[in-house]
Amino acid sequence: MPARRTTLLTSVAVAVLALSACGAPGSGGGTTQAPAAAASGTAAACAPVAGDKLVLLKDDKGLQNADNVLPAINTKAATDHPSLVTLLNSVSAKLDTPTLVSLNKSVDVDRRTSSDVAKEFVQKQGLAATDQSGAGATVVVGAAGFSESATLAEIYAEVLRTAGYQASTRTIGSRETYLPALESGQLTAVPEYAASLATYLNSQANGASAAPVASSDVDKTVAALTPLAAKAGLTIGTASKAQDQNGFAVTQAFADKHKVSTLSDLASACGGVVLAGPAECPQRPFCQIGLEQTYGLKVSEFKSYDFGAIGQAIRKGDATIGLVLTSDGSLG
Repeated sequence: MPARRTTLLTSVAVAVLALSACGAPGSGGGTTQAPAAAASGTAAACAPVAGDKLVLLKDDKGLQNADNVLPAINTKAATDHPSLVTLLNSVSAKLDTPTLVSLNKSVDVDRRTSSDVAKEFVQKQGLAATDQSGAGATVVVGAAGFSESATLAEIYAEVLRTAGYQASTRTIGSRETYLPALESGQLTAVPEYAASLATYLNSQANGASAAPVASSDVDKTVAALTPLAAKAGLTIGTASKAQDQNGFAVTQAFADKHKVSTLSDLASACGGVVLAGPAECPQRPFCQIGLEQTYGLKVSEFKSYDFGAIGQAIRKGDATIGLVLTSDGSLG
């Protein structure tokens, strides 16, 4: 699996500094609630059920922060070319999590290029501009160093091209590298993630120990993000319904057997589960601690895996449930 955003447990540089003994949320994580009543009661432990298809269990109590995809745009460019915001917001209107999974599957599983997938998406979704509002303007869309970001950047650029913009894409790497380029105007726009960007900018503006501003509520998260972005010279577009954040998956066979579709369902149905995750999962408030405190789920055994191997462990029946990314192409 390619390197991803700061929602991953293995890259919580900002979030770790913000965690308190009570489990304050970090980038892409969520606020742990007071320990829930043991919803599982006297239910028997649920053994893993092997199966080829994985299904995400709904995070119905908001353990994870809302990392919805949205465009971040250099404010001077947005002011000089107002159609930039309108065109990129039109992309947000067409994105939801299943669509993002499908785009990632096309690139990561089917091995198609991001540019080809982007062109097809723009055509099928009817995203081509109806005027040439960007004629003569040169823009550069940045991407982080993983395939999903590259595909989204290609979609942004392709839509802008249909409006006459001379749009190119540039993969730069981590947020610490591409955000200064966006702020300075070297980049025009970048596909971003609401909670992760809010957490990063909050830390930059107010220090690593600043009170968290991201939550599971996307509207509140974007409302907190917008003024932080403005101070950095950035304009934030409309948040899409597409989320790339931590999630928990079981096999479809397991979900059918136990009739579960949410994490609350799982806690009620199972007196214990085998959890798969990165080595640090038991100490993180948006992984094992969150499952136990927010949902009252009993983890009878934890198994450590490299992040990219977790899905296969669930499919093979080595674990009941595992930490995955909600936009993972293998979920398609």
